[in-house]
Amino acid sequence: MAENVWILGIHMTRFGKHKDKDILDLSSEAAIGALRDGGVTIKDVGVLGFGNLMGRVTGQALQKQIGQTGIPVFNVANACATGATALRVAMMAIKAGETDIGLAVGVEKIAGAGLLAGGSRADDGDTWAPSGRYGAVAPLDGRVGTETMPGVFAQIGMEYDHRYGGADFELFARISEKNHAHSTLNPNAAYQKRFTLDEIMNDLMIAYPNTRPMCSANCDGAAAAVVVSESRLRTLSLEQQRRAVKISASVLTSDPWQEACQVLPDVNTLTRSAATQAYEQAGVGPEDLDLVELHDCFATAELVHYDNLGLCEPGGAVDFFASGATWRDGRTPVNVSGGLQSKGHPIAATGIANIWEVATHLRGEAGPRQIENAKVGLAHVIGLGSACGIHVLEKSAA
Repeated sequence: MAENVWILGIHMTRFGKHKDKDILDLSSEAAIGALRDGGVTIKDVGVLGFGNLMGRVTGQALQKQIGQTGIPVFNVANACATGATALRVAMMAIKAGETDIGLAVGVEKIAGAGLLAGGSRADDGDTWAPSGRYGAVAPLDGRVGTETMPGVFAQIGMEYDHRYGGADFELFARISEKNHAHSTLNPNAAYQKRFTLDEIMNDLMIAYPNTRPMCSANCDGAAAAVVVSESRLRTLSLEQQRRAVKISASVLTSDPWQEACQVLPDVNTLTRSAATQAYEQAGVGPEDLDLVELHDCFATAELVHYDNLGLCEPGGAVDFFASGATWRDGRTPVNVSGGLQSKGHPIAATGIANIWEVATHLRGEAGPRQIENAKVGLAHVIGLGSACGIHVLEKSAA
């Protein structure tokens, strides 16, 4: 059986606008920070997984900043799951026995990009003629729902409300209110401001029922993790062993075939599949989780993922949130970092940043936002296209 893999060092930059730093500055800061946190150097690393989606920068370019040691570099692009995928690349190299220490980095510089669209309606008048592979189906936008990100996730939230009821505008706004409140305790968050419910509900409407504060904040940032085999970890210092965090499950899924997903994106099915596999792999259930960092690219997304991750009974997400369970003093705290709506969403960095948040609590190093006695946590990301990454992390017993 392949070895267990542990997080030895992990680091994230502050997310936000970094006008004086480029992608290599940010990724170098994260990578060096993770190496320093783990007590190792680039000479100890045997593989690099490098994630960047929008800037088209490579891990080889990063090496020129932090050390060129001739190791294999895997350049990863997998939508919003890019960072989580880069981490899996490093993990898989360790599990394959090719190295005992790996480095994963995710970085993006998109402050000022606005709300990323992901699709647009072609101005083709009243007629349509098929042309090529993608011309075999007429453009969707404005005809069969939408492909734009705010619109897609607005649809997802309204569909959940239509199916189960109770998910009205105010409830979605209250989810955002929670995340912005949590962000005030996170010094790495892009925004650290608490909003009142009225401020959220009366802000600019982006795509009903999501107003501007209910949308993820596209920004600049990077995160990196050093992973190590269990056998190598046992040769390191007791302090390194104490601070190491076990990766009990690492799962990456894509869409299974279904007729609907050939036309419109589905964030639910592959998340449910990933969650089921992750719980089985880790030998835990949703009831064992002390905190969850999930992909709240919009307030509507957070609600449906309560259900998709099994945090509540099927169809029970509204009651689950209304119970107060997801606040930092609730029974299953969700997005105590502030989530993507406050912490920010530099796309390729998010997957590792979510893991950083969970790992920091398991280490007992989260300061005033610390979840007491946290032992097990889950990090989740999803990118349309589609890819879902879930990692279950456990506190070291050392």
